[in-house]
Amino acid sequence: MTKDRRQAVTVRDLERRFGSFVAVNRVSFEVTEGEIFGFLGPNGAGKSTTIRMLCGILAPSGGEGTVGGFDIRRQSEKIKETIGYMSQKFSLYEDLTVEENIDFYSGIYRIPAEKKRPRKEWVIEMAGLGDHRKSRTSILSGGWKQRLALGCAVLHEPAILFLDEPTSGVDPISRRRFWDLIYEMADRGVTVFVTTHYMEEAEYCDRLGLIYRGELTAIGTPAELKTELMTDDVLEVLCERPEATLGLVEQIPAIKDAALFGRGLHLVAEDGARAAEEVRRALEREGYAIQRIEPIMPSLEDVFVSLIEARDRHEQPQAEVGQ
Repeated sequence: MTKDRRQAVTVRDLERRFGSFVAVNRVSFEVTEGEIFGFLGPNGAGKSTTIRMLCGILAPSGGEGTVGGFDIRRQSEKIKETIGYMSQKFSLYEDLTVEENIDFYSGIYRIPAEKKRPRKEWVIEMAGLGDHRKSRTSILSGGWKQRLALGCAVLHEPAILFLDEPTSGVDPISRRRFWDLIYEMADRGVTVFVTTHYMEEAEYCDRLGLIYRGELTAIGTPAELKTELMTDDVLEVLCERPEATLGLVEQIPAIKDAALFGRGLHLVAEDGARAAEEVRRALEREGYAIQRIEPIMPSLEDVFVSLIEARDRHEQPQAEVGQ
């Protein structure tokens, strides 16, 4: 990113309340033009509520913000004309063909007559739907529907694209192909704001905001989050029957957090060397064969779990709500 780029999205103390429940609590951040910005958090964290406020769909209860230079409180209709928006439901008409869906959205976005045909062909080529253009949308796989929905969301060539859980329920190969399309958009200068609860997907973003229970707990590049925010050590333990050893290592005083990770365990400790020795002794005492215990670079999942557990330790957990 270059320093002379402007801000595509600015948010200051954004808040949304539903009765006494605070779904989004005084959130502040900025997104630079051409950036892929990820909003990472579990279901019910406030991701979709935030994105709906930014898209002019839901009025904020407090705070302020701009999208593309337009005020989210006073100029929501202008925002809707400027952005592209793709929800996790894909917003497609199942009884229409691929071409008919594109034609419908061309009308919604008021694309000039002379541009409708070239824009339709661009979407079909971009999404790889040449062999499916006459197919009814209802028979398409999740991956094809996903790419069609993205194409419909960018028909009018928006400068800012909002993607709300766009890969939910899609197979890993389709998810990876979808992200290739997102990179192509960003290379053209499109700002992409994407919400997700997939940790591996968050690695694809230029910067991330971690949201939990309506609060922004951290913000930065994936590398910054893993190196600057994680002050504890992370140990990877490969041993036999990791599920059975999890309960054992959780009882070790030096271990602050323990979780299954792949075919082993990830352990969080303030002093990794001391914790590794205590873990080794405990497992050997119980007769568990150990393949490896070593410090590793924390994953985004390690960082996120560490941050939210620290938050939960300091205050009473809030009741979960849907997004």
